[in-house]
Amino acid sequence: MALLNTYKKPQTKSVEDYAFVMNKIVSYIMWFMFFATIVYLFGFLPDSPEFVLDDYFKINGFTILIWAVVTFFSAIINSFSVNYLKGFEYHSKFVGLSFGFTLSVMLLVISNHIIPFIFSWFIMGVFMAKLIGVNSSWGEAREASKFTQKYFLASTLFLSVGILFLAFQTDHFTLSKLMLDFDTLPKYMVIISGICIIMAAIIQSAIFPFHRWLLSAMTAPTPASALMHAGFVNGAGILLTLFSALIVASNTFNVLFFIGGLTAIIAQFTKLLQVNVKQKLACSTIAQMGFMVMQCGLGFFNAAVVHLILHGFYKAYLFLSSGEGIELSKPQKKLKVRITIPQAILVIVYGVLGAMFFTALTGEGKAMDSGIFLKLIVAITIGQMTYNIVKQKILSVFQKIVVPPALFFSGIAIYALIYNGVTSLMADMPMVAKALPLSSIQVAFGIIFLAGFFIMKLGIYRQVPWLYVKLLNISQPYKKTILNYK
Repeated sequence: MALLNTYKKPQTKSVEDYAFVMNKIVSYIMWFMFFATIVYLFGFLPDSPEFVLDDYFKINGFTILIWAVVTFFSAIINSFSVNYLKGFEYHSKFVGLSFGFTLSVMLLVISNHIIPFIFSWFIMGVFMAKLIGVNSSWGEAREASKFTQKYFLASTLFLSVGILFLAFQTDHFTLSKLMLDFDTLPKYMVIISGICIIMAAIIQSAIFPFHRWLLSAMTAPTPASALMHAGFVNGAGILLTLFSALIVASNTFNVLFFIGGLTAIIAQFTKLLQVNVKQKLACSTIAQMGFMVMQCGLGFFNAAVVHLILHGFYKAYLFLSSGEGIELSKPQKKLKVRITIPQAILVIVYGVLGAMFFTALTGEGKAMDSGIFLKLIVAITIGQMTYNIVKQKILSVFQKIVVPPALFFSGIAIYALIYNGVTSLMADMPMVAKALPLSSIQVAFGIIFLAGFFIMKLGIYRQVPWLYVKLLNISQPYKKTILNYK
């Protein structure tokens, strides 16, 4: 959706200069904070000390890690918007809201007392809803802002109920103490609180069936969309990691695993039906959030944090480069999926090799536990990448054999480095990686997940009209956010 169609009138010269200078200042602040956190991280690795400030705030390795990620994305997006939003009527408003959003995320991860923690979760939603509707002169943008704000308020309500329920039962009002005192509570109280926290997380991360708010948020300028998809929707990974001890105590892993896996499958299907670039990216984000929640459901909260970091880089780049992608694109006839026997063998062999290399570097997937699913996801990813290469006609047979392993060995090595680094920074948290015994539910859903993947890749769903229509309908934004105003 082109930005030029989203505002009525250009700014005056003085207002434009003010917005430009304000944007520059915010960008410099974010870059300074990013480099400061990076220096801190490398200065204290592998052991990052924990600082507690009057029980209200806590700084540890995980806090600094998230700060580094958030300030980096904010710095990149603000620097990009200096010229991209030049002349935009609401440029200065965008800068102020994006800066406020960044600070609210930083407040969330540093908060140890439940009051600033709940407040920061609430204000994050307020800032993001305002960013979605930053062009207040556009009717669809106003409707999108109001629509998304309802979801964010619901998320805050569930979070408040879940935390306050525990706090008043245990008489602890700091997260550090709250996460250590579940044994004294009746099981049903722990389960209720666990479900409330899960609801808060999946609503904000647009997990099915709460995905429609993200599909309706495309009225936001492209830099705001990048900030939303690279940062805001990743809130589930942060929240579930902070409350990982509660997930363990309430034994709600299967809930996360099922909801996350179902979302990943459905969103991948709906992505293929979209014709709008930003809608495709929105469906992709929903699918990736499904994978992230699924990893939490497997007990690997460290893998979920790595996923949200890498997804942030990937999705911020895609949004910020979407304009160029549209400009360079041209209509093409969709190619049918065809794979020869030699290609299939190469895909399977490289997928297995990639999974084995991942296990060797990270140690995950050696035993017959939930780590097997991490190994499976790696194998599928490597297989998909290999197929995308071997089907290219411009490559020689030698290139098709050599290029895939060169890419996936280097890629997995980088991933393992990040994975082990994140795990080290999270070492002082209650739960980091808790591999679960394989259950019949996990195995059954794993089979369904694989079947859904192949149905998607082979395009079989297109031959089932009712399924095609159903997928198309559930991937539509709220009606008042599209073509409702003149």
